[in-house]
Amino acid sequence: MKILVVGSGAREHAITRALTTESTPHEVLVAPGNPGTAQVATNVPVDPLDPQAVAGLAVERGVDLVVVGPEAPLVAGVADAVRAAGVPCFGPDAAAARLEGSKAFAKEVMAAAEVPTAMAYVCTTPEEVEEALDAFGAPYVVKDDGLAAGKGVVVTEDRDAALAHARACLARTVTPGGERPAVVVEEYLDGPEVSLFCVCDGTDAVPLAPAQDFKRLGDGDAGPNTGGMGAYSPLPWAPDGLVEEVMERVARPVVREMARRGTPFTGVLYVGLALTSRGVRVIEFNARFGDPETQVVLPRLGSSLAQLLHAAATGTLAEAPSPTWRDASAVTVVLASHGYPGVSRAGDVVEGVAAAEELPGVHVLQAGCATDADGALVSAGGRVLSVVGVGTDQEEARARAYAGVDRITLDGSQHRTDIARARS
Repeated sequence: MKILVVGSGAREHAITRALTTESTPHEVLVAPGNPGTAQVATNVPVDPLDPQAVAGLAVERGVDLVVVGPEAPLVAGVADAVRAAGVPCFGPDAAAARLEGSKAFAKEVMAAAEVPTAMAYVCTTPEEVEEALDAFGAPYVVKDDGLAAGKGVVVTEDRDAALAHARACLARTVTPGGERPAVVVEEYLDGPEVSLFCVCDGTDAVPLAPAQDFKRLGDGDAGPNTGGMGAYSPLPWAPDGLVEEVMERVARPVVREMARRGTPFTGVLYVGLALTSRGVRVIEFNARFGDPETQVVLPRLGSSLAQLLHAAATGTLAEAPSPTWRDASAVTVVLASHGYPGVSRAGDVVEGVAAAEELPGVHVLQAGCATDADGALVSAGGRVLSVVGVGTDQEEARARAYAGVDRITLDGSQHRTDIARARS
């Protein structure tokens, strides 16, 4: 197949790597891609937020499948335009992508589908936020209703900090969809968190392997929330039957409800879960592969990713073989730039990527990277690299990932040292 991957982060690098290393070769284009994807595929300089430009590229290049990586292009309607041009697309249209684009909409869908989730209030004024905070008490959980690149959630014991975050979210003059700005205030959910990707074709859903990510910036879950500082898969401590329970109580009911509303969901339904003392509860939905969990799930996939995604995009998931998994573990550690997740620095030279990849079971995925005038790899801010270790078990995978990290130099970089120390 000829496949167009839309995006420029480590998630898209991971998808591209998986597609280009299958036993059946695929021609892969990445728009716009990054220096890492350019090493294994063909980068094309297209604005990923321009639906017509992406659709035009897909038609011009005669691709068989478009895979949309990030959330912003989905909410902008890239999948709508690609499908309208007659090209199969893996990713929900703008209406279905509201499951991620609006936390309030996701809560509405979960209520209709009887999906277990946290109790919540949708607030549009600071006064409503204060009432909700007092109703739930500490720890306080405040979520921006719109897209926030994984950083729109504050979980804190500090009521003033929670209220300040809510005020900042509500200060936006208008949301991307034209609605009044809102925040969602939730009850705090105890217990370990699990991420599960569910591949959907509008009527059916198939699970991938669960993973766990580490959202906080610092060791021991200290510091602010980020887009994710590392992840691992599989989860040896996960309860038996967890995946099927999530499919029956969460994923399939949501797929049915979205179809009932006339907005069928095609793509990845990312289910963020808390395994609480009262049972499984949904924390959030995303409408695409999660980052950094994708970096540890895809290396373990033994069957064809291209075949699976094409089946979902063409509504034939029931006819596709079920995913199979390698008997291996994967761990990824994120190297972030100086200042992340606040104002992060760019332009620092990145060295040692090739040296890291000389190690057994190690590969490096690029995200916030660019090349300077001399062709040197430099940081472009944010999360710069994901160093992935794959091994026979979690300890070996973890040791390999950190051995790779040790070979990389990036001035002022930040990374956690406790990734894959299970928090069950």
